[in-house]
Amino acid sequence: MAPGTGSAPGARGAPGARGARGRRGRDILGYALGASLPLLAVVAALLVGAVMLLFLDADPIAAYGALIEGAFGGTSGITQSLVKATPLLLVGLGICIAFRASVINIGAEGQIILGAVAATWFSLQFRTWPGWLLIPCTIVIGFAAGAFWGFIPGILKARMRVNEILTTVMMNAIALQFMNFMIRGPLIDPAGVEAGQYLAQSEKVPEQVWLMRLVPQTLLHAGIFIALALAVATYVFLWRTTIGYRIRAVGLNPDASQYAGIRVPVYQALSLTLAGGLAGVAGAVEVIGVQHRLLDGITSGYGFSGIVTALFGGLHPLGTIPASFVFGGLLVGADKMQRAVQVPSSLIQAILGLIVLFVVGSQYWARRRAARRMDSNVNVAASAAAAEETPA
Repeated sequence: MAPGTGSAPGARGAPGARGARGRRGRDILGYALGASLPLLAVVAALLVGAVMLLFLDADPIAAYGALIEGAFGGTSGITQSLVKATPLLLVGLGICIAFRASVINIGAEGQIILGAVAATWFSLQFRTWPGWLLIPCTIVIGFAAGAFWGFIPGILKARMRVNEILTTVMMNAIALQFMNFMIRGPLIDPAGVEAGQYLAQSEKVPEQVWLMRLVPQTLLHAGIFIALALAVATYVFLWRTTIGYRIRAVGLNPDASQYAGIRVPVYQALSLTLAGGLAGVAGAVEVIGVQHRLLDGITSGYGFSGIVTALFGGLHPLGTIPASFVFGGLLVGADKMQRAVQVPSSLIQAILGLIVLFVVGSQYWARRRAARRMDSNVNVAASAAAAEETPA
């Protein structure tokens, strides 16, 4: 070896090391930016909403102050935010599973309805059972009903390649009409019929199936613990089991997964089924934890808001936990903001819609940026490999 030759690799390696450190720094910055994107998107949406409030001669500072106070300013606001967060978290967990398999579940509204109808029917049918048995069975029945409603578009996609967005949206309409039939027919409250009041609601479910209230004089119930336990279980399922790994592999690259022997249609159908089951649990929990009966409008838009919650949480089950609390707080605080500054309810819906738009847009931008970074890394690796193969 010629003198000085041994120092050449070190000389060449120093710039490479600096380049590697620079890439690591850029990666860390990119991850930090990606993690903060949903929060930045919410701030941007609220700024646009502030401009709309100014056009209506309303004070944005007072309006948003009332929103924050209503959501997080006291025991009542915090507990109500947690009540709203419970179904949002359950729906969001199902959305995480579906999106990880590269399918889109827009049918959570209908799945919530089926879970609520099944839970109401079951608890009324077996009202003599003790609570320790009736509560878990009712939740399982709600899961099964929602899973069945998610299985239908799942099997249609797996067997016939039917677009799941269209089928899940249509299933929402079918579920709504089915609930209207049930609460005006077989499940209508008999006491109301005897009194001549044909209200669109069912009889109250038996008290032994009611979920325990955690804070007196509030609606906060033990369903929040069920949602948190399912969030942890969903994380373990997706990241610590073979089935979860295959679901995520299907979402990352369906063609490569198919080539590796993974039955892509089966796991896409399974993900829609599980997503429907978790939404069905949300419906069952809403019946036995909050309303104690089936009534019109029981979904409160959770099926669509849950999509935003999952995106806000980075499509990660554990990230969806704080995201559901934040978005639940926005829903609660929006009501107080409307009363405080006397703005139309349509403006509140517009601001919430802006939050949805900005969050979804930020997630799309983050995915595009990650794809460009991956392509760049592949090109750098290919160039380095080609340079090493070039003879001196």
